[in-house]
Amino acid sequence: MTRFTSRPAFRLKACTVLLAVLMAAPLAAPGAARAAPEPASTPRPPSVTVATAARGELRDLVIVTGSFVAREEVLISPEVDGLAIVEILAEEGDRVEAGQVLARLNRAMLDVQLAQNAAQIARAEASIAQSHASIAEATATKSLSDQQLQRTRQLQTSGVASNDQLDQRLSASRAAAARLEAANHALQLGEADLTLARAQRRDIELRIARSEIRTPVAGIVSRRTARQGMVATAAGEPLFRVMSGGLIELEGDVPETTLAKLRPEQGAAIDAAGSDQPLPGRVRLVAPEVNRTNRLGRVRIALTGDARPPVGAFGRALVEVARSEGVLVPLSAVMFAQGAITVQVVRDGVVETRPVVPGLRADNRIEIREGLKAGEQVVAVSGSFVRNGDRVTPVALATR
Repeated sequence: MTRFTSRPAFRLKACTVLLAVLMAAPLAAPGAARAAPEPASTPRPPSVTVATAARGELRDLVIVTGSFVAREEVLISPEVDGLAIVEILAEEGDRVEAGQVLARLNRAMLDVQLAQNAAQIARAEASIAQSHASIAEATATKSLSDQQLQRTRQLQTSGVASNDQLDQRLSASRAAAARLEAANHALQLGEADLTLARAQRRDIELRIARSEIRTPVAGIVSRRTARQGMVATAAGEPLFRVMSGGLIELEGDVPETTLAKLRPEQGAAIDAAGSDQPLPGRVRLVAPEVNRTNRLGRVRIALTGDARPPVGAFGRALVEVARSEGVLVPLSAVMFAQGAITVQVVRDGVVETRPVVPGLRADNRIEIREGLKAGEQVVAVSGSFVRNGDRVTPVALATR
């Protein structure tokens, strides 16, 4: 009996507790919200891209483009005209020595002239010999005439010889003197003829020697226009072109501002068509004159290795004009304004504008010689958005 009367009482008590909880819940929620309000958010400083100063090596390179040329190209033309080429002894690309015969001309006409000259020399020598004999005869005749004239004068003083005899002796002496003088003149004429004939012989021998076309220097034959059978002439195109010593250089034009950086003996790396590796070279010549029309200056870079690119081929050289090692930052991080050179250093989230002493500039980087240490962070694009004392959030510059 007791078991059945206790169950309704338990249920009534549970319903009473649940009702109290439900009635109290709407009243407690607004109070709880007012008791715990959300805190206000603090504004974040603007983000700025920064770069870290680091020690490194910087090289200033100048690009020189142009064509390969011979350092000295010797033009070889015939020194005697009117003779046909009968033999060619050198071809393009051949290495030749100084004095080597490159071609021969037809010398048949010169041989005939040489034979004629030999006869002229013999004739002149015979004439000289005859003149010597005539001089000897005329000298003897004059001596005899002078003696006879002297005796006739002595006899006339004593009255033995007449005036007519004296005149005859005097005339004979004068005639002998004239013959002696004529013989001497004939000798001089013969000697002059001999001198002329010998000079003509030397000229013919020189022309015969020049019928062999020789190179005055050692080197490499770069071009041959000589053809067998053609008549050689000194006024036409050279028969051969020889690169003296086989030396080849890169010749290029650079702007006048770049020309001021170049100096002889500066090292260079040369890229040539068909070459897998850069060829070593050095600046040999920097022209002292700039073209007034295009404002370009001429530069010649000599190859120091054994490679020999074709003459006329395109080439590109990188010339190292300066090298330095120090603290490096991007060139955009340095601000040049009103004579002051500054960078914006970010330390503990605060921007500090700091004067610096710049150095070498190359490859979009600049060397800072004074005013900045390695490891410090600088604004990558200086002066664009921030000023001295501004708070920023540094963001590292992405590196490639």
